[in-house]
Amino acid sequence: MSKENGWPSKPVQRGSIPLARSTSLIETALLDGDIICYRTAAAYDTEDVGLACWQAGESIRRILHETNSISYICFLSGGVNFRYSVYPEYKANRKDIPKPRHLSAIREYLTAEWNAKVTDGIEADDAMGIAQCAQDGETIICSIDKDMKQIPGWHYHFVKHEQFLVSPLDGLRFFYYQLIMGDKADNIFGYDGKCRDKIPKFLQGTIDELYTMTEEIDMFNYVRDLYNDDNRLLMNGRVLRIQQQEYEPLWEFPIATETLDGGTT
Repeated sequence: MSKENGWPSKPVQRGSIPLARSTSLIETALLDGDIICYRTAAAYDTEDVGLACWQAGESIRRILHETNSISYICFLSGGVNFRYSVYPEYKANRKDIPKPRHLSAIREYLTAEWNAKVTDGIEADDAMGIAQCAQDGETIICSIDKDMKQIPGWHYHFVKHEQFLVSPLDGLRFFYYQLIMGDKADNIFGYDGKCRDKIPKFLQGTIDELYTMTEEIDMFNYVRDLYNDDNRLLMNGRVLRIQQQEYEPLWEFPIATETLDGGTT
């Protein structure tokens, strides 16, 4: 994000990071610090904390090399997240899963040594979305989180080593796709009260039809008909949507619609 938005990027020290093969430079890599921390802590859970922190730094160096980025911003989610006030059961399926023992230490290391920015009220996902949409093609989101496919622009999956471009239309389609499917990882239930991470055969035609649509109002009405429950649709939309603007209000239906109980929203 630009300095005007409060998150100045940090230049890459080219002396310690070899240039990538591509001659095309990306201005700023937007790093998903949450995933870097968790994956490293889990992989090095039985190792010395110093080695775990060093490996987290090596992961960042590798990502910057592979994306050929000039600068970077690393984001970490803070303790406050608006989604819990919208949906108290958000990520409730994770509450009994023990965290890797070096997780806090790696977070502190990224903050101290890599200038990681800790978000307030939003997640690192939102901060990356806001930063990417604030810059016109000058950033690349570096994450393995499928939710980030809502955000237009360049993306880098740093486990699969895949770089891809998301159009505004495909980002919008993916949001409505998530409304249909739900999100098993985050305990969000789809249109029929089930969480899915893969498309079942009976739902494939429904998803295919969604991806033929080019107007948001058509996508919305299509998904709304599937839900038959405006309150749950609104809640899921507010929780699932990755923010794209600073101080973005909670998601609303794209038009004023008559609710099932006769009111309007």
